[in-house]
Amino acid sequence: MSAHTQETHDHDPSSSGVYVKTLIALLFLTVVTVAASYVDFGPGNVIIALFIATIKATLVALFFMHLRYEKPINAVVATAGFLFLGIFLMFCFIDFDSRQNLQPVNLKPPILTPAPAGSPAAAAEGEKK
Repeated sequence: MSAHTQETHDHDPSSSGVYVKTLIALLFLTVVTVAASYVDFGPGNVIIALFIATIKATLVALFFMHLRYEKPINAVVATAGFLFLGIFLMFCFIDFDSRQNLQPVNLKPPILTPAPAGSPAAAAEGEKK
């Protein structure tokens, strides 16, 4: 084995220990996500859930996609992809937030018909008067 091969492969990304530790971390973060869903943080609920999801996605990308052990350019490309995804989603949220009337144009309001004379709804309406 040459020195270069030994130098670049001093880690063993295929060992089961790395995957087991990653699995335990992902399961723990899933429990944290579920526990956080039962606590009312107000507007912070979404931020906390997205923060935990980002940590889980980072673990998956680093260890299951082997970005930790690959060339740095692969991590740059993956990070750029997620950055542009965030930018595009932000534009969608900005557009959605700028709308005044969120009702679809082709949505017709329900037609209210009077209840038949013998129905319970008509009797309840008669009692209100």
